[in-house]
Amino acid sequence: MTRRSFLQSGTAAVAWSAAATYVPTTFAAEKPLRVGLIGTGWYGKCDLLRLIQVAPVEVVSLCDVDRRMVSEAADLVAQRQKSHAKPRTYGDYRKMLAEKDLDIVLIGTPDHWHALPMIEACKAGVDIYCQKPTGVDVVESQAMLAAARKYGRVVQIGTQRRSTPHLIEARERYIQSGALGKIARVNICCYWHMRSRDTLAQAPDTAPPEYLDYEMWTGPAPMRPYNKIVHPRGWRAFMEYGNGIVGDMCVHMLDMTRWMMDLGWPKRISSSGGILVDKAARANITDTQEVTYDYGDLQVVWTHRTWGSDPDPKYPWSATFYGDKGTLKASVYSYDYIPMGGGTPVHKDVEMELEQFPEDKTEKDLEKHCAPAIRGHMKNLLVCRESRAKPVADIEQGHISSASCILGNLALQLGRDLTWDPATHTVVGDDEANRLLARPYRAPWVHPTAVTV
Repeated sequence: MTRRSFLQSGTAAVAWSAAATYVPTTFAAEKPLRVGLIGTGWYGKCDLLRLIQVAPVEVVSLCDVDRRMVSEAADLVAQRQKSHAKPRTYGDYRKMLAEKDLDIVLIGTPDHWHALPMIEACKAGVDIYCQKPTGVDVVESQAMLAAARKYGRVVQIGTQRRSTPHLIEARERYIQSGALGKIARVNICCYWHMRSRDTLAQAPDTAPPEYLDYEMWTGPAPMRPYNKIVHPRGWRAFMEYGNGIVGDMCVHMLDMTRWMMDLGWPKRISSSGGILVDKAARANITDTQEVTYDYGDLQVVWTHRTWGSDPDPKYPWSATFYGDKGTLKASVYSYDYIPMGGGTPVHKDVEMELEQFPEDKTEKDLEKHCAPAIRGHMKNLLVCRESRAKPVADIEQGHISSASCILGNLALQLGRDLTWDPATHTVVGDDEANRLLARPYRAPWVHPTAVTV
């Protein structure tokens, strides 16, 4: 069976409708799709290996500024892909894209390196799977959307709650059906202890290791002295490279809420919090923060606290939808529906597909509960790549969710509510806030805009 005949068959349309959110089968093809990965760390490899599981792809290129990391990834890919061929490796994404021999590029870099490679991939005529968030500032994110549309690329953002089977079910059964009734409040949260707690004395600044091109790793971000906390994975604790826990974790839950309830841009954003408890840590992201997204007759309220205990240990990273007919708790692990008036509660756990994909059982650092969602997300990308339709986590949806989170941080920074105008992409009546919609880029890197892409 070819890709095209697969898409024309009834199999491609089973179970979940409209956006081809989840396609419960693997793909066949006339020839393998040629794939490259930029950023071979933890989640970059995780995404790539899920794609290998569901489609006949040939991974031909890997790129990372860490020579040791990209070499290890090349060995792993050679073991896992059907051809057992070892991909080419690069230290500069521009050289990889200049080969002009790729069908799909995956981007799994730290957040400050999402925008520029994604825009260059669009210019190279490649379809893209880019990890969330879209950019680290609003203008960057808007430029990514503009590039995708200008060059006609299919871009899937890694907000894979939209492809999580049990959450698709919860959306259709309890929210889209009206079973919850009128929903006027959604609480979204993360209570995981997600800040680096290494103090200055425990982790002094040093010269970067010889296998890491730290100049290129830093790229357009401000240059900080190298510290082992930062690479790999610890960069999330620093605002220079991302948007804290709001940009890292709220973006998932806000995007899930928006998708479940068909929401667009919030009308008004407010925030409070700061570093209130964990003051000794090197990290400069907030340890306590609340962001309120006002949609008029609906409030979506984010809370994170990286200290103390969880209010509900079963749902430490989750969304709770409060309706006048019932309540729905939803997370990557499960959902619980609690009807009003004595109805029967419903509980559903994630199905991890370990028997169907036994390699998941032993893969290092794999979040097994996320693997089915990533596979569904990849399948949706492939369907839409063939049809040229917008995927379920299209770049525009990623932009709205990512920019909303960035605006939440700006509201905290400025100490005031922000009213957002999506038509002009500006904060209404607030010149200071609008000047902060783009971060300064470190030379020689040039900040993209929707006009310059």
